[in-house]
Amino acid sequence: MTGADAGDSRGGRGWRPIASLPWADAAAGLGLVVVAALSLALLAGRLPLGSGGGGGDGGDNGPIRTPTPSNVVIVDPRADVPGTIVYAKSGNIWLQRGDKATALTSSGHDSMPSFSPDGQWIYFVRTAPERGRWRINGLARRFVLETPTLMRVQADGQGEPAVLLAGRIESGSYTWATFLRQPVPAPDGATVVLITDGPDPSRSDVVLKQLDLATGKLTSLKAPEIEPLGHQDPAWSPDGRFLLFVKNARDGSRGAPVIMRYTTSTKKSAAITGPGYAAPAWSPDGRFIAATRTTALGTDVVILDAARGTELLRLTADERSFDPVWSPAGDAIAYLSIEDGVTDLWLVGIDASSAPRVVGQRLQLTLSAGLDAASRPGWWIPADQLPTPAPTPVPTTTTGPPGSVRPSAAGSPSP
Repeated sequence: MTGADAGDSRGGRGWRPIASLPWADAAAGLGLVVVAALSLALLAGRLPLGSGGGGGDGGDNGPIRTPTPSNVVIVDPRADVPGTIVYAKSGNIWLQRGDKATALTSSGHDSMPSFSPDGQWIYFVRTAPERGRWRINGLARRFVLETPTLMRVQADGQGEPAVLLAGRIESGSYTWATFLRQPVPAPDGATVVLITDGPDPSRSDVVLKQLDLATGKLTSLKAPEIEPLGHQDPAWSPDGRFLLFVKNARDGSRGAPVIMRYTTSTKKSAAITGPGYAAPAWSPDGRFIAATRTTALGTDVVILDAARGTELLRLTADERSFDPVWSPAGDAIAYLSIEDGVTDLWLVGIDASSAPRVVGQRLQLTLSAGLDAASRPGWWIPADQLPTPAPTPVPTTTTGPPGSVRPSAAGSPSP
């Protein structure tokens, strides 16, 4: 991730998502990685734009919340959920098992963790601040870079993290960097999909690509995009036959993301929602998709029909919840929620035996943790603790977004 005014300079497309914004030139000398990451998230509507009425302005709703220190995550003692949940805080990867959370890494520059299918590895992105130099419109310019590297580390904490893909680009005396975001291993463990403009940002937007772990080869899936907005939020179906991703779009100045389904056998993609949905997560049986629903007011977590993309249940109504992850056991969904600027992890029980419905009371898994809102959580449970899965149904083929999205009765709002 790099300086914002580079897109036209290289005759390519890698930085046009930021260069097209009116404040790009002003940001160019400030180290644009944070700007870039936030702009991509906002285009897809991933992050809520406010506190959802939580009183973060210090008004009548109470004092501003303060997160726990960077090396502390307090877990609700009742949060004895099965398996392990992974998330990021203060640039480190954390694992929550039962009612305890421990840091897995300590670099202060790690984000976007994801479990391997067998739960033995955590894939993540590590960034390193450095100074770069590149030719812009024929002139050599200096930039502050946040150079990403795709890493993986054993989930038991043994051994040092290993480098899988470097985002640093060198050309003579010049240095530049790519985007590397949201790595998700395939169910067979042989490949990882991620969102990147590598290996050559001058020839690619930030789009869906696949890394072969045996050869190190990076290949574009050639999924449809609206140039130069690209993709984000990849999610494999449990059996590996389908890959969901978000095609970024705009409606005027607002993001209008659409969830797409890529079929691995045909290499074809089709929209399964209309605008306003992002961050999809499959249910273990493949019948449902948890997702983030974005509106002008904020974001909420919903459940969609996996075949038709219709909205079946709205899990939150606080306009500040996002990035759901389904329990591998199929009986709960965890998600992030921001209140007064502090991000925590919440849990809601789900009965998905027929039409999905909320079961029991919502539980705040972390207490004023201040988790990294740009890093989606992940969840893994050992196979011997899981119910026997039903076969994944084949979704009905669609040729475009549905004409309308049927809203359902809202679930109980989060506290």
